[in-house]
Amino acid sequence: MPKPSKTRLVKAAWQARERAVAPYSRFQVGAALLTRRGRVVTGANVESASYGLTCCAERVALFKALTEGEKEFVAIAVVARSDGGAMPCGACRQLLAEYAPDAKVWIADARRPERVREFSVKELLPGPFVSLES
Repeated sequence: MPKPSKTRLVKAAWQARERAVAPYSRFQVGAALLTRRGRVVTGANVESASYGLTCCAERVALFKALTEGEKEFVAIAVVARSDGGAMPCGACRQLLAEYAPDAKVWIADARRPERVREFSVKELLPGPFVSLES
């Protein structure tokens, strides 16, 4: 398993943020997901005029990785221009709990990417709904 590099992953998320499609909020978010095999998969938020159809950067990265055959994840970095960085929403936390339960979550403000806050998925969503047997 690769040793996760915060700097590498935060930089990839920072770069992914530049590709966000946020014409309504202008709030650009980038995410970078590190797979157990060492691959980095990125995503950025994509907005819709119907806000409920908007998709967060974390989910874009996760869906991309899953549909490309990746199943095991070590860490995810999320970068946005927001004091302390933007935390994953509830939907993103739920999906991370299902598909990346042991991943580290690194959060950074795009203006200060060297300041990284670290969480576990379990800290962000204790007691997740992960199966019909839960």
